[in-house]
Parts: sequence; C-alpha cells; structure tokens
Amino acid sequence: MSIRIRTVEAEDIPSLAEAMQTYIVDHYEHPDPGIGKLKTLIKKLLAQPEIGIQFIVEHYGDLIGFATLYQTFSTLQVKKTAILNDLYIYPEFQGQHYGKELLEFVLSYVQSEDFAGMVLETDRTNKKARRLYESLGGAKSAWTHYEWEF
Repeated sequence: MSIRIRTVEAEDIPSLAEAMQTYIVDHYEHPDPGIGKLKTLIKKLLAQPEIGIQFIVEHYGDLIGFATLYQTFSTLQVKKTAILNDLYIYPEFQGQHYGKELLEFVLSYVQSEDFAGMVLETDRTNKKARRLYESLGGAKSAWTHYEWEF
C-alpha cells in the first residue's frame, strides 16, 4: 500500500517537527516557533495523550502530512470534545485525496473514543478545505467565534 495513517511515535519527532514548521511558516506565513519548541510540543503530546494526539500520513514510508487533535470537555454534553487544530498535507501531495483519508481517519478515531464531537476552524477564504470538511458531513457552527491574541 502506498499510504499509511497512524499515530505519532517517538521516532517520528524530527520529521514531524519539520512538517509542522513548514505548515506554520510556509502555509500560514507565521513566524517560525523553532524546531526545538515543536519537538517539545510533540513530546508533551506523546507523554500526555489526554491533552491531545497526533497522526501522520506516510507515502511509501515518508511523512507527507499530519493532523493534531486536542481534547477539551463539553459541559453541555458532559463528554470530552475534540478540536482538530491542524490538518496538513505537503503541497506536492495535495489534490490526491490524502487529506480526505486523514480526516476520515481522525473522525473515525473521535467516534471510536466516544467524544461528543469535533470542531475545527479554517480561514473563510480556504474554499478547498471547506469543501473537504463539508463533503464529510462537517457543518458551519451556529456559534460565533471570538478570539483574543496576546
């Protein structure tokens, strides 16, 4: 099989940190947080899965994408809730359904772990991502999103 989706393991830290750096700097044009901080985050999630979990997509053994899922709690549903914080496929592999397969994998994980549901946010102009989310049953929230940046 040409692709494999699985949870992150310790030996994935260097390549995952590089993919996360590319996602942050190249995709979002955000300042580079540094490989060291990214490796620390990955290690923290490996050590504390109750905070979050990461998945990677491999193409013939090479990491080509990842997803980061954080966990919070829904008071209304009295259950844990998932936040899909990141879903990224390297540009040269986009358009080949790897993102869809990764999202389906994440949704299956969320359902199997008895989460109340999953939320995510994306830029209004990211039509490609919005089409993907809607094609798999994602719906725009009735809630209004606010944020504070410090």
